[in-house]
Amino acid sequence: MSGGDWTDAENDLIVGDYLDMLADDLAGRPYNKAAHNRALQVRLPGRSHTSIEFKHRNISAVMQVLNQPWIHGYLPAYAFQTRLIDAVLKRLGELRGPVFTSKAEQPGSADGEGRVLFFAPPPPFLNRPLLDPNRAEALARRFDPAEADARNRKLGRDGEALVLDFERWTLRRSGRDDLAAQVRWTSQEDGDGAGYDIASFRPDGRPRLVEVKTTNGWERSAFHITRNELAVANDNRDAWRLVRVWNFAREPRAFELAPPLDAHVSLSPTSFLARFA
Repeated sequence: MSGGDWTDAENDLIVGDYLDMLADDLAGRPYNKAAHNRALQVRLPGRSHTSIEFKHRNISAVMQVLNQPWIHGYLPAYAFQTRLIDAVLKRLGELRGPVFTSKAEQPGSADGEGRVLFFAPPPPFLNRPLLDPNRAEALARRFDPAEADARNRKLGRDGEALVLDFERWTLRRSGRDDLAAQVRWTSQEDGDGAGYDIASFRPDGRPRLVEVKTTNGWERSAFHITRNELAVANDNRDAWRLVRVWNFAREPRAFELAPPLDAHVSLSPTSFLARFA
């Protein structure tokens, strides 16, 4: 076979190869992309080096759309088949554990006091969407990556733990050991209803209410926020901050958003209250 749409069997094969490389990439193990390409040419008769390379870029695009880490050496190419999404979702279901081992889960230190989290400015609005809106809506109906992240309790807890460490470390670095000792992980100690995850402080003692949203994907990955969190944010605009942790599986990065959130992101209703008449 040469050219034409990729079959399900071909998609399964190349997606498996891609995720094998991604597992090595995330774990810091060396791997050779050219050698992987040559091996695939043997197993995929009629598929050229260039077509395999481009398909790897398609897989990067699918991974990015699904809020997952991707191989940065394969720049996302968004003209991909819908059936490629099925192949990626199938393989992710099988390999999520070994693929998404995070460096952030490993013990680390910053001057012996805690883990450092790199902060950058939030991303600006895009002039145009990455995917055609109709196609993006169709994908969301089949798989909601933001919902998947919201349901991943371990990911959320690990992200909160990282930010908790960083809040305490920042206060200690400012000479406020007294305040660092008072920082509370409210979502774990009091439950999830406070509208924020961490009760912290600024170095001058003013309160800082931190809501943490963590994903494995890139900085533009969508995330869920509750009506209660939005209400608490609007009622505490000076104190409330959303810390957005992204790229968690590889090397966590973060940015911070202050209320009102709709100045930074587009907020869309995603659920409805069903009430008997």
